[in-house]
Amino acid sequence: MASSSSWNQIFCGLAFVFFGLFLGSFTSPAEAAIKKYQFDVQVKNVSRLCHAKPIVTVNGRFPGPTIYVREGDSVLVNVTNHAQYNMSIHWHGLKQYRNGWADGPAYVTQCPIQTGNSYTYAFNVTGQRGTLWWHAHILWLRATVYGAIVIMPKQGTPFPFPQPHREAEIVLGEWWNADVEEVVKQGTNMGLPPNSSDAHTINGKPGPLFPCSEKHTYAMEVEQGKTYLLRIINAALNDELFFGIAGHNLTVVEVDAVYTKPFTTQAILIAPGQTTNVLVQANQVSNRYFMAARPFMDAPLQIDNKTVTAILQYRGVPNSVLPMLPQLPSPNDTTFALGYDKKLKSLNTPKFPANVPLKVDRHLFYTIGFGTQSCPSCLNGTRFVASLNNITFEMPQVALLQAHYFNIKGVFKTNFPDKPPTPFNYTGAPLTANLGTSKGTRLSKIAFNSTVELVLQDTNLLTVESHPFHLHGYNFFVVGTGIGNFDPAKDPAKYNLVDPVERNTVGVPTGGWTAIRFRADNPGVWFMHCHLELHTGWGLKTAFVVEDGPAKHQSVLPPPKDLPKC
Repeated sequence: MASSSSWNQIFCGLAFVFFGLFLGSFTSPAEAAIKKYQFDVQVKNVSRLCHAKPIVTVNGRFPGPTIYVREGDSVLVNVTNHAQYNMSIHWHGLKQYRNGWADGPAYVTQCPIQTGNSYTYAFNVTGQRGTLWWHAHILWLRATVYGAIVIMPKQGTPFPFPQPHREAEIVLGEWWNADVEEVVKQGTNMGLPPNSSDAHTINGKPGPLFPCSEKHTYAMEVEQGKTYLLRIINAALNDELFFGIAGHNLTVVEVDAVYTKPFTTQAILIAPGQTTNVLVQANQVSNRYFMAARPFMDAPLQIDNKTVTAILQYRGVPNSVLPMLPQLPSPNDTTFALGYDKKLKSLNTPKFPANVPLKVDRHLFYTIGFGTQSCPSCLNGTRFVASLNNITFEMPQVALLQAHYFNIKGVFKTNFPDKPPTPFNYTGAPLTANLGTSKGTRLSKIAFNSTVELVLQDTNLLTVESHPFHLHGYNFFVVGTGIGNFDPAKDPAKYNLVDPVERNTVGVPTGGWTAIRFRADNPGVWFMHCHLELHTGWGLKTAFVVEDGPAKHQSVLPPPKDLPKC
C-alpha cells in the first residue's frame, strides 16, 4: 500500500497536471476564454476535531473549488441553492466594472438566491491578475462557503518575479464544532458576542496539534532547491493571523492581486479578506517543517488563540519525522504588525504603475465605534452594536443596487455624513457612557470619476480594536496610517503618494487611523464594511452610491434576466 507521502506526491502531481490541462483547454493566446462553473450549494456532513456536523458547502467540498482564469477571460458561475438558507456569493476583489449585479452581497447588489433557485454570476476579469477569493455574503455562511480565485497573467506575460516551480493555495479559515448559525443566534439573543471558533484551519484542516486531526492535516511536498509560490488567503471570519514556515523565509510579491516590491520576512500578517502571495525557496536541510498560523490581537478581547499547522515536506523524508514549529510573533506584537504593513509598497513600474490620485475632490472622515442598544430580553438588558460616524447600518429588504437603478423610493437615503456629528478625543480614555447610536440605511453619494480620500479612525468607544475594512468594486491606495488621532494639519504631509500599497482590504490599526484614496470610476452601489463578521453583523458597514458618468459606457449595465427577487 502506498505511504501517505507517496499519495501526497501523486495528488500534487495530478493537481498540477489538471491545472495545466484546465488552462490549456480553455485558453488560446489569440482570444480570451469563457470559463464556466457550476456551484451546487448543498449540505454535507463533515467531521473535524472529533465532531461531525452538517455544513453548507459548494459541490460538497470544504473549502470549495478554486476558480482558475486568465486576465481578460469572461466567467459564468451558475449557483444553484439546495441548502435551507438563502445564499449569495461575493467574488472578493474583482472590480465588476459597471456590473454590480455580479458582486454578490445580499441586499446590497442583489436579493439572495432562495432555496431551490439558481442565479448565474456573469463577469469579466479585466486588468487584474493574482490571487483573490470567493465567499458567501449572507449571514455567517462564509464559515464554510469559500474558495480561491487564481487569475493567471495573459498568455506570454511572465510574473515580475522568478518563475516558481509550482504553486499552492493556502486558505486560512475557522472551524466551530457547533452549528455556526446557531452559535450566532445564541449570541444575538443574549446580546453578547458569540463563542469564538474551536480551531483555525489550513485548506479546511486544523492540523496534528488538534484532537482527531492527524488525517485532517494539509501537506505540501517540495523538492530541494526549487522555488514555490504560495497563494495565501485569510478566509477566517474574525481573526487577523500571523503565518510562517519553520526555518524558511517568505518573500512577499503580491497582496490582494496587486504586485508589490518584493521583501523578505519570517512571517506575514494577513487580515480577514486579504490575500498575500509569497515565494518560498526549499533551500533548507531536507526535513518536515510546520507551516503555522495564529491570531494577532493587541486589544483586551477574547479570541481563539490556538495555532493551526500544515506540513512542508521535502521529498524523500519519511512521515515519522516530527516537524519543527516556526517562531511566530507574539499574539499582541503591535510593533511587528505596524512594521510589516510599512514594508508593503506597490511595484510601481511602467508596466504596473501606481496611479495614486494626487488631487482630492472629496474628503471623508469616518469614525469606527462600538455602542449598545436597549434589548429587554438580552442578558444585560442591552446588546452590542457598531457604527461608522455613529450610524449603525440597517440592511434593507430590497437590494440597494435595484433601488438605485430602478429609482425605488424609501429604501435608502444618501445623507451619510462626510465626518462624525460630534468631534471628540477619539483614542483617549475608554468611553463607556452615552453609547447610543442612530440607526439607518444611509449611503454616501459620490460623483462619477471624482477622487476620494477616506480616513478611517478607530475610537475608544468601549474599546479600541483593529478593523480590516473592505471596499467592494474598487482597489484603493493606502497613503497613510498612524496611531492615535488623525491630525489633518500634520499627517497628510507624511503620506506616501509615490508607491503606496494598492489593495481592496486594509487593516485600521488598534487605536489608530488609516487613509485611503481611490478614483470613483465604477458606477453603482458598492458596499464598504469591516471584514470581521461579528462587527459587520453589528452594523459596521455602509455603501457608496457612485453616480453614472456622462457617456453610455460609464453607466450601470442593465440587470440580468435571472437576477433573484426578494
